[in-house]
Amino acid sequence: MLMKTDVLVQFTGMLPVLPLDVLEEMLLNVPPQQVVCVCRLVCREWKEVVDSDSLWRERCRREGYQTCDATKLPKDWRLFYFLFKKRRNLLKNPRADDKFKGWQIMENGGDKWKIEPVEEVPLPDNTVQKYFATSYLTCRKSQLIDLEKEGYRPSFMDDFQPDIIISDWYAPRRECGAKYKICVELLNHKKQPIKKFSPGTVIFQNWDDHKWNQMTHVFKNYGPGVRYIRFIHGGKDTLYWAGWYGIRVTNSSIEICPSVDR
Repeated sequence: MLMKTDVLVQFTGMLPVLPLDVLEEMLLNVPPQQVVCVCRLVCREWKEVVDSDSLWRERCRREGYQTCDATKLPKDWRLFYFLFKKRRNLLKNPRADDKFKGWQIMENGGDKWKIEPVEEVPLPDNTVQKYFATSYLTCRKSQLIDLEKEGYRPSFMDDFQPDIIISDWYAPRRECGAKYKICVELLNHKKQPIKKFSPGTVIFQNWDDHKWNQMTHVFKNYGPGVRYIRFIHGGKDTLYWAGWYGIRVTNSSIEICPSVDR
């Protein structure tokens, strides 16, 4: 009768030594969170591979994550990978698809805010089908983003200070002048401003070009303490016409992105 020791090799607690290219290929096929939280703890050799730039650079290549400028490469490929993977618009209902859900109406002047379909002049992103229209007195609306609730821990924001990219699309009507205003603030835990983006009011004359324009800004090196982001935009018309002849806004966005140009 055979004993178990005759057919099984007794486990000694030592893992077989794998060639580095084989180990890296194996790790590339493991979910990224498990690579960091589990595989990295196996042994020193595995930790070194998990911490290597080559592993995360290859992961970025396979999943199509790349920098906009090929001449500027990330200093930390693992951070770049996870930020890119997590990248999304933190603003809710930016295209008016769900009426005013997610927005706080701060001012509702004239005939108030209204949602209208995109018809005459489409946006560059033709999937945008609606916009928010302002009236003859000031209309403003806002959102407050809690970064920790969105998955960005205070320690992460303080230590890495990833880029915060703002974008907003706005357009006047052809037959009526309009004013557009935006203000974005990075706030601390008491919701007090640390940094602010508040350019001057954009004014369109009547019969001006009524194409869609994009307002953009990137917050960089803003220092520790950022816990919230407040986004405010709006405007009005300049001729005080009844109805909704003021500025139109849509497709707003706030994204947390990897920085590669510091």
